[in-house]
Amino acid sequence: MTLDVELPPGYPVQWEADVVLRDGSVAHLRPIRPSDEAAIHEFHSRQSEESIYLRFFAPLKRLSDKDVHRFTHVDYEDRVALVLTLRDDIIGIGRYDRIEPGSAEVAFNVSDHYQGRGVGSVLLEHLAAIAQEFGITRFTAEVLPQNRKMLTVFSEAGYEVSRKVEDGIVALHFDIEPTDRSKAVAMSREHRAEAISVSRILRPRRVAVIGAGRSETSMGHHFLKNLLDAGFTGEVHPVNAKAKKILGRRTFGTIGDVPGPVDLAVVAVPAEKVLKVVDDCAAAGVGSLLVISSGFGEGGGEGDELQAELVRRVRGSGMRIVGPNSFGLINTDREFSLNASLSPVMPPAGHLGLFAQSGALGIAVLASAARRNLGISVFASAGNRVDVSGNDLMQYWIDDDGTHAVGLYLESMGNPRKFSRIARNLGLIKPVIVVQSGVSSYGVPPGHRVRTTKVRPAVFSAMLRQAGTIRVSNVHQMFDVAQLLVHQPLPSGRRVAVVGNSSALGALSAGAVAGRGLTVTHGPVNLPSEASAEEFREALARAFDDPDVDSVLTCFIPPIVAHDEDVTEAVRRAARGSDKTCVATFLGMRGVDSSTSMDEGGDTGQAIPIYAMPEDAAYALAKATKYAEWRNKDHGVPVAPAGINRRVAEDVVHTVLSVSPEGRRLDADETAALLTAYGIEVWPSRKATTVEEAVAAADEIGYPVVVKSTAPMLRHQGGVTGVRVDLGSEHAVREAWASLHERLSPLAAGQLEVQRMATPGVACVVTADEDALFGPVVSFGVSGLPTELLDDIAHRIPPLTDVAVSELISSVKAAPVLHGHRGSTPVHRAALADLIARVSVISDDMPEVVSLRLNPVNAHPGGVEVLGAEVTVAPVERRADPGRRSLT
Repeated sequence: MTLDVELPPGYPVQWEADVVLRDGSVAHLRPIRPSDEAAIHEFHSRQSEESIYLRFFAPLKRLSDKDVHRFTHVDYEDRVALVLTLRDDIIGIGRYDRIEPGSAEVAFNVSDHYQGRGVGSVLLEHLAAIAQEFGITRFTAEVLPQNRKMLTVFSEAGYEVSRKVEDGIVALHFDIEPTDRSKAVAMSREHRAEAISVSRILRPRRVAVIGAGRSETSMGHHFLKNLLDAGFTGEVHPVNAKAKKILGRRTFGTIGDVPGPVDLAVVAVPAEKVLKVVDDCAAAGVGSLLVISSGFGEGGGEGDELQAELVRRVRGSGMRIVGPNSFGLINTDREFSLNASLSPVMPPAGHLGLFAQSGALGIAVLASAARRNLGISVFASAGNRVDVSGNDLMQYWIDDDGTHAVGLYLESMGNPRKFSRIARNLGLIKPVIVVQSGVSSYGVPPGHRVRTTKVRPAVFSAMLRQAGTIRVSNVHQMFDVAQLLVHQPLPSGRRVAVVGNSSALGALSAGAVAGRGLTVTHGPVNLPSEASAEEFREALARAFDDPDVDSVLTCFIPPIVAHDEDVTEAVRRAARGSDKTCVATFLGMRGVDSSTSMDEGGDTGQAIPIYAMPEDAAYALAKATKYAEWRNKDHGVPVAPAGINRRVAEDVVHTVLSVSPEGRRLDADETAALLTAYGIEVWPSRKATTVEEAVAAADEIGYPVVVKSTAPMLRHQGGVTGVRVDLGSEHAVREAWASLHERLSPLAAGQLEVQRMATPGVACVVTADEDALFGPVVSFGVSGLPTELLDDIAHRIPPLTDVAVSELISSVKAAPVLHGHRGSTPVHRAALADLIARVSVISDDMPEVVSLRLNPVNAHPGGVEVLGAEVTVAPVERRADPGRRSLT
């Protein structure tokens, strides 16, 4: 994005986005501007005759000034044009022109040099999302039959495209409302592009170290030495204008002097020189940057400005960046042996992928893994995380066969909604272990780019559970769990055998297992201390052979008769060939360290994790078991309630915001109109300031009725304080009025309303809130004390599946009152689930609905009734995960 260009009136800055193309490079997408006229002429002059003919159906060697003026002057509503730029050069143009109220004609023009990189797909995706904002639901296009590339863009976008050939031109028509298939296509393209972009960083063939010094104390010297000592299989080139050789390697004065294209440049120069280095790298065609320099956002003030400019220049040049203030990158794959980090020792190769944000934690994480002899596949430190984040690494790990489990140490999260989506996809094939203190009142580390959030830690925890991640409290626990997940098969159930040679240790182990929600179904078997290794093996073999056992925990103290080596071999032999999970605790045995793993065990090639204490083993086993249950369960299908008219709801919101640009709470009629469009009926109520008004309202609504207080301190409290129920006559209404007026006077006597009497049931509350960081958050609870005093509220992040909705209802502690507690008839759970599904779709569809409260929702055996609703709308920033591809 060029900051010094004057923007036209109404220019929609919120449409701008950095996107990753199919080859992993980055381009900038923005609305077209009148100042682009010269750039459009330049773009057209570079196109081949064939491309020009396919776009304009004529051999136009030069576009007329009149046409270019029309192309670049749009109203950003009925006529919209987007350009995709790289280093300020236009590489693609997409536009639509409204031809009737709900339909627009769409067209694209992609640079010859960038065809095949997904430029057309990105433009179509963003144009469709913008068009829907203005009520356009259908695109049409005219394409020549020989323009196969553009026909492919439309046919592979996931829409249902109809074709008709007229006068030698293919006329295309398709609805642009997102479908499951179009969403899946977009997400798949995003995944492939971002995975490739990270692969280019972690699997380079030519690395340059800019700022490599001769002094052994310099950061650049350390990085160069570590690269060489690790045996990097590619080329390493120091860049230093003041030295001819460093560590025996020829140096180059600038990055532009390095022969051949550089895949990864390690930048180790003072912060004030980094921008010049970035420009040089862009000119030299460097693929990606690893910036280890400090002095950016972590220091605030000018550092923030410098960091923002760093991101702009890097992305504007088509590169990606790790850092700044990064500890580095490691890839132990022997094909690369990349140690571009401050770690002087390459960690052992293995199958655990690790991501940490700060350098200090990176050192601690790698040291802990080394102590346990836990092999690493890839390690990355994001530093200030201005670009490449844990989300990007997870995209890469989805396809990386060398990574079997993932550990993330997160100090902040810039895009939780996208994190949840990607972590869920990764978790279905590989476990994801997360160390994070949650949304903390202490804020985020300096330099990390995040949006503000009002979300409580409970919502963050719910998001992690919904994504299927394994939440742990510290690095020690992360590696405890990782040892098991990397080396052992997942538990197939909660049934555990405990086998040891100490009754005290056996009791301790069994108690730890039970305390973690698992069940001891075999043992504890306590062999005598003088038992031989063969007796120990036989006892373990019986445990593994027991059909009522899913996992085996073996605990052992030094024997009197058997040697330590014989005991460990007995465990290996017993576990060999079994598909059941095995964990071990060996206390005080020579040559066997705690918190590590035995050597590879027999035919299965599985090592047995060893823990310092049985409690650690039970903890890891419980976490692995719970993850296995999540992975194997039915995750359901996305909710898609019938009878939704999104356009009507959008009209309500847009009408309100056109009159009240700052937003406001909707009145009763507006609330009813919006909710009715999503199939939610709110029971009407009538406010009354006099007894005569109350009687008139009751006559209008129909008896029996309820008279209740609308005072905030009493609303929805129930009991005798602020409500009178089942009033079947005018006389009853007058008595209720008098009673409430006397009891509530003078504070709330005049704040009363009349509503039809509902079927006896359970009062619930369903809410949806838009958060700047998390996006929509749907919550559910039982009204009254459980919600208001005990904070018994469950949360989920849309979009939801039918299973997620059901789990939301069941996860509150007060859920038994919905299911027939103490002999009562269960409520109509399907109707309640349908209501929550509709609320989730509203919140997912409409970020302008910043707050939605359905309270009370009366759930009963015959269905649900929404007795009260409050909706607030306001303009909001584009979501961090907006539903179309974008780097945030």
